[in-house]
Amino acid sequence: MSELISADLVDLDLSAATKDAAARSLAERMAAAGRVTDLEGFLADVAAREVQMPTGLDGGIGIPHCRSAHVTEPTLAFGRSAAGIDFGAADGPADLIFLIAAPTGGDADHLSILSSLARQLMDEAFTGALRSAAEPARAAALIRGEEPEPDASRPADVPEAELAAPESAAPEPAPSAPFRIVAVTSCPTGIAHTYMAAESLAKAARAAGVELTVETQGSAGFQRLDPQLIAAADGVILAHDVEVRDRERFAGKPVVDVGVKAGINRPAELLAELREKAAHGGTADAPARPAAPAAPMDRGAEATDGFAIRLRTWLMTGVSYMVPFVAAGGLLIALAFAIGGYTVDKAPSVADHFVWAESASWAALLFQVGGTAFGFLVPVLAGFIAYGMADRPGLVPGFVGGAIALTVNAGFLGGLIAGLLAGAVVRAIQRLGVPPVLRGIMPVVVIPLVSSAVVGFLMFLVVGKPIAALQKALTGWLTGLSGANAVILGVLLGLMMCFDLGGPLNKVAYAFAVGGLADPNPGSLKVMAAVMAAGMVPPLAMALATTVRGRLFTRAERENGKAAWVLGASFITEGAIPFAAADPLRVIPSAMAGGAVTGGLSMAFGCTLRAPHGGVFVVPLIGQPLLYLLAVAAGTVVSAALVVLLKRFRARTARISDAETAAATGATHPEASTHREVTTH
Repeated sequence: MSELISADLVDLDLSAATKDAAARSLAERMAAAGRVTDLEGFLADVAAREVQMPTGLDGGIGIPHCRSAHVTEPTLAFGRSAAGIDFGAADGPADLIFLIAAPTGGDADHLSILSSLARQLMDEAFTGALRSAAEPARAAALIRGEEPEPDASRPADVPEAELAAPESAAPEPAPSAPFRIVAVTSCPTGIAHTYMAAESLAKAARAAGVELTVETQGSAGFQRLDPQLIAAADGVILAHDVEVRDRERFAGKPVVDVGVKAGINRPAELLAELREKAAHGGTADAPARPAAPAAPMDRGAEATDGFAIRLRTWLMTGVSYMVPFVAAGGLLIALAFAIGGYTVDKAPSVADHFVWAESASWAALLFQVGGTAFGFLVPVLAGFIAYGMADRPGLVPGFVGGAIALTVNAGFLGGLIAGLLAGAVVRAIQRLGVPPVLRGIMPVVVIPLVSSAVVGFLMFLVVGKPIAALQKALTGWLTGLSGANAVILGVLLGLMMCFDLGGPLNKVAYAFAVGGLADPNPGSLKVMAAVMAAGMVPPLAMALATTVRGRLFTRAERENGKAAWVLGASFITEGAIPFAAADPLRVIPSAMAGGAVTGGLSMAFGCTLRAPHGGVFVVPLIGQPLLYLLAVAAGTVVSAALVVLLKRFRARTARISDAETAAATGATHPEASTHREVTTH
């Protein structure tokens, strides 16, 4: 097994000014050592991980990292910056930069070493030794654990089980028994944050005289907490950005549920918060976080995240769970119309009348099954918005509120409001103090009963009718859309679909279109057509650009371009994400321009669509299909042309800069120009 890091992977004078430049500089060392096979592909994976959550940590540390198919073996590169580089940490720039590269399915031994390093980063003696290291070989040896740092508090390879209090039977406790905590830490890649949070919590627990046992659910595997430890624990800390495995083990215990970075940055606060919750029957809450355990979509959030960020996340939770119902129901309905014509919605129930040999009966069957699936759209939307806010206790009142929204004709907007109301009511109930003996029945009996009654009252008697009136007005507005107003709406929807390529704005536009399909009219069918057409443009445009001007793209991008043809044709906007991650300033504006053109043209042509998904495969179900394809082609050409022009301009600017640099320095060796072109990509 080769070394995780060697002297040639260390740069003690890292001159990069930005985190992207720092990652590129260190990644080039990995590529030169033969540990990264495709530099641009690897950097795109690093950038995609950075988008999920900034990798800066308090104490002047930046840990960009990812799993990538372009990495041959687990590898670490280290850079030390005199000026500091902003990696998004609250306390300012980082001067110690660790680029961690793990292959997809990397071996357990190497990944265990990486987890040990992550814990070392919480040791001030270790980071201090790195700041004072004078030679790359010395820094590499420190990181490998071959040279002890001054004043080290423990060896680098202490197994995670020893971060906790001993699990063996202890002597009889003193009259004042210590406070006992169990914790779980995890992060999306399971390489760094998982183990750093565990180490940070363990150090804070030792300082506070608390017995702590941590289960790290990371890349090096995990050892499940002993059920006896959980039973004896006074409270639980969950510091995680992915779902905790077997979370039900902790039912009935006071819980502090936060994102993994909170476990790294403010462990003492979490310990104090849990002590207070336990002292008040599990109801105390920290000022910066809700009293109830954080909902699934809140787990990666920091305490400083504003309400707008959380609201967007909750809404996207509902939309993401609704989309499969949309796809199933919408495509079944579209196929029914294609087989049985536009009178299929007047057919009698197939439970009462079905003729096996008649296509009309099969069309009616498809329509009625699709209609049943579509009937779940609003309840599922509301139920999972509430789930995103309040976890499983929010499901019952959310579904009930969504069903009531349909009953009072409040439609899609009613579902949104019902979900938010249900989540808010459950969170309010969870803040109430209850005796410990009642905790076990709260999520099963009390919360569903009380929250459903409150949400039902509000939806039937308070907000349902006003929302229904607003929904009716919106439906009438869409029905009457024509001319310039329709084109402007199409342009706006096209911009939203292409701005974040499957992200929140994209999903808002898509949800708006799908909501209209629940009660279709000419206006809502035009909106659905414009949204799907615009969403097809980004991947198709990138595929076209890599075909006509392949030399402007890396080999990995050209390979992605081949797949983007199929993804775009299937209305999978996310097919353009690898291109946007590598070059967002050129790709995203180009995609938005093409999407706006397509959305506007689709509305101007009066194209309609009853299917919520399918891309070119549902063209027979589109009104004005030839004009629809023309709109998609026009936007694709516009986006492809713009991205090619912008990339050519970038390349020309880089060459001019190279020439000026060479003239100023007198450099004439061709390698200077080559190096410059690589580092400015």
